[in-house]
Amino acid sequence: MTYEDLAQRVVAGDQRAIARAISVVEDETAATAPLLGPLFGRAGRARVVGLTGAPGVGKSTLVDRLTAEWRRAGERVGVVAVDPTSPFTGGAVLGDRVRMQAHAGDSGVYVRSMATRGHLGGLAQATGDAVLVLDAAGHDVVVIETVGVGQGEVDIARTADVSVVVTVPGTGDDVQALKAGIMEIADIFVVNKADRDGADRAVAEIEAMLALQESPGADRPAVCKTQASTGAGVAPLVRRIDALAHGARDRGSRRADRTRLRLRAALTDRFLDAVGAAPIDTAVERIVGGKSDPYREADAILHRALASARVAAPGAAGAAGGGSRSAAERTGETG
Repeated sequence: MTYEDLAQRVVAGDQRAIARAISVVEDETAATAPLLGPLFGRAGRARVVGLTGAPGVGKSTLVDRLTAEWRRAGERVGVVAVDPTSPFTGGAVLGDRVRMQAHAGDSGVYVRSMATRGHLGGLAQATGDAVLVLDAAGHDVVVIETVGVGQGEVDIARTADVSVVVTVPGTGDDVQALKAGIMEIADIFVVNKADRDGADRAVAEIEAMLALQESPGADRPAVCKTQASTGAGVAPLVRRIDALAHGARDRGSRRADRTRLRLRAALTDRFLDAVGAAPIDTAVERIVGGKSDPYREADAILHRALASARVAAPGAAGAAGGGSRSAAERTGETG
């Protein structure tokens, strides 16, 4: 089956095709253009919600409750759960799929666990590509649940229309959130397990921190209380998320940012493929040997690439077409 055929089955909502497409983007992020290209024009309709917070705050239970609310409204939901990496297989631990068994038989819910694989920087692109697949497949809401709080999670949260930071009372997580820079990316703060003592104090502390950071004309993030184990407070949270997501989509600024990042990543991949490994290896040897530095070598590689492009300019159109065909031939079969 070609990637083009797989893309058509994804758009039709075929669950097996969706699973296979996400496996392709997870394992072959450098060679997925024939698959993602056709899907890109069919995406852009889903509300993308990023959910992050320290381990143990109840993110997975909250995602389960949010999913139930959206399903009651007749909407299809996709969940990309970034789970810790298994030290034995290198794959995801799959904790979220275990905790979301209530939706196992619901064809309107698709849950996919993705492993961190030890480096979140590369995972952010794979996660964004998985969201693109679920969006193109017709899901109305796509939730990205990250493994914990850190810089990598900040990067992943930037792929969402709405970023939700989950905390719990009595653990100092609100202070830790400030240290991690999470306060700067959250659209909504959720104090979960609100039946615990100190929930109101946690809300007040977050509100006070937000007041200190508030800039003129900026919308202050909302602070909500929930009890995910019982569903208390989840329905108002869904309404707030949906309102913010629709507003973000109307403004289009975040989607423009995501598109810019995706384009930059594609350009980087293609430039490095065009340069090849040999010049980079030679440059590394010169740098390690003390004969040069990374900045001088980067400039030299860029200048040589531009000079080669100018020399090849008369036949650029044909070369580009040939390169495109060879890429399709190289990656056009999935087995």
